[in-house]
Amino acid sequence: MNAAPADQIRLLDVQALDTRLTQLAHKRKTLPEHEEIQRLDADLAQLRDLLVAAQTEESDTAREQTKAEQDVDQVRQRAVRDQQRLDSGAVTNPKDLANLQSEIASLAKRQSDLEDVVLEVMERRESAAERSAELGERVESVGAKVQDATARRDAALEEIDAELAGVRKERETVAGAVPGELLKLYDKIREREGGVGAAKLYQRRCEGCRLELNITELNEVREAPADAVVRCENCRRILVRTPESGL
Repeated sequence: MNAAPADQIRLLDVQALDTRLTQLAHKRKTLPEHEEIQRLDADLAQLRDLLVAAQTEESDTAREQTKAEQDVDQVRQRAVRDQQRLDSGAVTNPKDLANLQSEIASLAKRQSDLEDVVLEVMERRESAAERSAELGERVESVGAKVQDATARRDAALEEIDAELAGVRKERETVAGAVPGELLKLYDKIREREGGVGAAKLYQRRCEGCRLELNITELNEVREAPADAVVRCENCRRILVRTPESGL
């Protein structure tokens, strides 16, 4: 294939723009905010699960406390009624009197036990409420960090996308000035060779594979017509000659 030396050098401009596009795409994909947001989202999900569990426990213990307090109240009311019967003198039979006194004592013990239950449930409820409050604050804090990281990521993406649009437009203009067959060959090689389809021959070294041409290869390049499209024998990329080639 033949192409004017100026067109071959222009191919290096296209390559530089393609390299920049690749760099920007990589930068866009590997922004540190991506990993930061992913980590924060995982932390936030875990904290929310813990918060739901604490809130559930708080709600359950609240119901449990209400039930225990109702039990205490029922026993207390019954004890009051029995004490009123005892104090009224209405019970005169010694056996009935003894039974009533025994029941009052039993109710007092039962009330004391139930009040201990109420205190234990209240402690668990307060503990759950404290955990809920603490976890709620942590959820709010991590949520704010997610918002901050998301804002930073979006700003970075917006900046990168703006540069990508500009480079794509410039690439379209520059590539439009390259002969179609030469550009087609370049694109084919670039796709196959990891994004690099054309490389400068600089000081007898291919800047594509970074290998220096041997004397035979150099002689072949020297003898090739100026408009000949030469290829690196090592990496098979288009080898563009310039005044800095060392020929």
